[in-house]
Amino acid sequence: MDIVRVRLRKPRRVLSFLCEGLTLNRDDACVVHTEDGLELGVCVLPPEPRSPEETHRVRMRVLRRATPEDLQNLLDIERQEARAQEVCRRKIEKHSLPMKLVDTECAFDKSRITFHFVAENRVDFRELVRDLAHELRSRIELRHIQVRDQAKLTGGLGTCGRPLCCASFLDEFRPISMRMAKAQNLSLNPAKISGQCGKLLCCLSYESDQYEACRKRRQDGEGCQAPCAAGDAPRPVERREPAPRPAEPASADVSVQGEGAVKRKRKKKRRSKNDQA
Repeated sequence: MDIVRVRLRKPRRVLSFLCEGLTLNRDDACVVHTEDGLELGVCVLPPEPRSPEETHRVRMRVLRRATPEDLQNLLDIERQEARAQEVCRRKIEKHSLPMKLVDTECAFDKSRITFHFVAENRVDFRELVRDLAHELRSRIELRHIQVRDQAKLTGGLGTCGRPLCCASFLDEFRPISMRMAKAQNLSLNPAKISGQCGKLLCCLSYESDQYEACRKRRQDGEGCQAPCAAGDAPRPVERREPAPRPAEPASADVSVQGEGAVKRKRKKKRRSKNDQA
């Protein structure tokens, strides 16, 4: 069984799909079956044969190459998403709900419309769902997401100048702590090590394991010049004893000052004797 890598339309992530009896090239549009139903995607990596163990872990599959009808359906979906997002914003303002609409996603078969929003606290949106279902004539879902999920949906460029990791290849978020930045001798200013979402950069965890392994080797006395890659042998550091410092010669100024002090004392004694006489 072959496995193909496909970038989905929403969210824009690259996932693995089973591909049987289909010939796909890079940048070919295709219709895939995901956990949420049918979706349109773009082939990123053509099909490659994999072992039975790898194919057994992949649940989703490619159904067909995209037809002209599928591409026309995509245009209709994009227009419907724009209309649904505008309607949802009006309804949120009407009900004065403390929430921010992030994105709108319409299923490829137009059976469901999903609204993604962020909010600080829980929101009672039952009236909002009824109004949306009555006007859009479709099944409505509202999903409360976090700020990191918001960055994944909206995308953008990071401080490195490349697309955001969460919007390109990260499948899940790892917990990030300030300790990771401290171990890598980075600036502890939150403004410099935070991403667009306001949270600590996800890339702080990429080399965290190497730095932690290097720190343990140093504590064990093995030494480590730099963070070693996973599986590499530690590189010991040569320990050299510090060279003894040469003795500093006595300063001539000190000796002169010492002789002058002795002469001044002798003169004071002589003056005192003459005064007494």
